[in-house]
Amino acid sequence: MTTVTRVPAADSVAVSGTDIVAAVRSIRQPVDVVRDLDSGQLGVGGPGELVGTLPPLYPEWLGDRSFGETHGTRFAYVAGEMANGIATTRLVTAMARAEMLGFFGAGGLAPERVEAAVDELVTALGDRPNWGVNLIHSPNEPAVEDRVAELLLRRGVPIVSASAFMDLTPAVVRCSATGLRADATGRVHRRTRVFAKVSRPEVAAKFMSPAPAELLNSLVAKGQLTEEEARLAARVPVAEDITAEGDSGGHTDNRPLVSLLPVLLGLRDEITARYGYDRTVRVGAAGGLGTPASVAAAYALGAAYVVTGTVNQIVDEAGISEDAKELLARADLADVTTAPAADMFELGAKVQVLGRGTMFAVRGSRLYEIYRTYPSLEALPPQERERLERQVLGASVDDVWAEVLRFWRRRDPAELTRAEQDPKHRMALVFRWYLGLSSRWAIDGDTARRADYQIWCGPAMGAFNRWTEGSFLAEPGRRPAVQIARNLLEGAAVLTRAHQLRTHGVPVPAEAFAFAPRPLSDS
Repeated sequence: MTTVTRVPAADSVAVSGTDIVAAVRSIRQPVDVVRDLDSGQLGVGGPGELVGTLPPLYPEWLGDRSFGETHGTRFAYVAGEMANGIATTRLVTAMARAEMLGFFGAGGLAPERVEAAVDELVTALGDRPNWGVNLIHSPNEPAVEDRVAELLLRRGVPIVSASAFMDLTPAVVRCSATGLRADATGRVHRRTRVFAKVSRPEVAAKFMSPAPAELLNSLVAKGQLTEEEARLAARVPVAEDITAEGDSGGHTDNRPLVSLLPVLLGLRDEITARYGYDRTVRVGAAGGLGTPASVAAAYALGAAYVVTGTVNQIVDEAGISEDAKELLARADLADVTTAPAADMFELGAKVQVLGRGTMFAVRGSRLYEIYRTYPSLEALPPQERERLERQVLGASVDDVWAEVLRFWRRRDPAELTRAEQDPKHRMALVFRWYLGLSSRWAIDGDTARRADYQIWCGPAMGAFNRWTEGSFLAEPGRRPAVQIARNLLEGAAVLTRAHQLRTHGVPVPAEAFAFAPRPLSDS
């Protein structure tokens, strides 16, 4: 860590905007807040009445220090699990080696693809504790959810990030409870650590509480947990890291983070007291974090750690096409909208996506309107069917159904059995073909289907683009993930120092609350 040196005393109290800005940006040096004896004005440095001293401030000190102690990180910063492999093994590896944390985006991928990625990460990162893989809730494919959970446990993935869950499932409880052990003092230790990304207090409460006895007993009866693991699981929360997901790209409830995070922090305190936990549950923040100001605000609200998502799609390590990155680079705050989610289509769940440069949201919403209006594909009026094939699917319903058959025969034939018995479900599978492939077209850069690109995106992207405009991070193709993370953290620390000085009564100028990106070393 950098050695702390005192700034030499000036001949007079520094009250000019330039001097105060310099003190704000010198976060690794202590600064004295001094009252000028003649004017009574507050400033920094120099002789006069000492009002207070701000100690050095490091980006490493933002957030809850137990986060780094538990997960082996230097920074309380997480690169989130953008699905379909957009959060690549390269991204996870880069974050881990920079002493941060990253999650591989396993959502939407076949278990075989997830296993190949896990093998790659185990080889690259060895025994490092600061990496993980996403386990996404799959209400339509519980068998896939179970297979992925089994894989993560078998390969010893250190952290599992559970997302899009509406309730606890056997798969996520098994990840939490497998390998639990107590030491000689009775303290419970985990083999696998679970993060839970939530946007509803009632879901957060389930993850903050011990797993229900009926779920634990069922897993014991199936031989998937030992009786000792189940006994210990009844003493600890399902997840010790709960991520409050605000207005994010992808699956979202469009919750304002400034409203959601304090509620979950209060809920955490209630549940901790109820169960008498011997260590606290950490609550982190996600959604809308694309600038140093938003990251600083999250920490100021009490976030133990921050999670970025949307902005990770434009990093060099992201698994999405350069064509899609160019569209993201032009996005502004209002260039986002919502559309039906492929994996929860029948439930009416929404994802937040890029609206500018693509027609996906309009076309996806039209599919849901048709699904709600008609009982089957056969019930569509000829004119409606013709518009559907020409304007949305880009293929005949029969051709799409042939592809659907090939896909589900390999993945889960039970879906086809259900479709034979339920024409409405057959229609849903056809429409989910479009919703699912639209993300793949964006990942692969299939420019023939550019109008159908599904690009998960929140307003953080527009804020990021404005912040980086004219800087070394402005151009796609030259945006390393670690440089973005380091700049967000450095800027958050600078803004935190500016707020500290202002709360001491120093007249901090507006320019002190601006931090321009700059190349940062690893020191």
